[in-house]
Amino acid sequence: VQLQASGGGLVQAGGSLTLSCVASVSSGRTLSRYVMGWLRQAPGKQREFVGSVLWSAGKTTYADSVEGRFAVSRDKFKNTVHLQMNNLQPEDTALYYCAAKVLGNSNYDYWGQGTQVTVSS
Repeated sequence: VQLQASGGGLVQAGGSLTLSCVASVSSGRTLSRYVMGWLRQAPGKQREFVGSVLWSAGKTTYADSVEGRFAVSRDKFKNTVHLQMNNLQPEDTALYYCAAKVLGNSNYDYWGQGTQVTVSS
């Protein structure tokens, strides 16, 4: 699985931004057994989970810090997962990564390059 993220940028506090991640899979394979996730890492901090979606069923999970503000969705036809971020705050500033793991695995197996999100106060 190869992942390509995009959509980062600079936004004022209270603003919105949408990140996208296109997943490429080998011929004959699907993402049906995968969980697609978004994680982020702020300067000087450990990488943390943001949200995820179970590809087959569309079930989503979120970190408490973003619950109600962020939404993860997937487009099964375009093999794309989105992270809609609303009411962004300066503490959301980080390098955001999309990642994929086989359902049941603890750790994410595949990572895209990070995309920077900067929220100004």
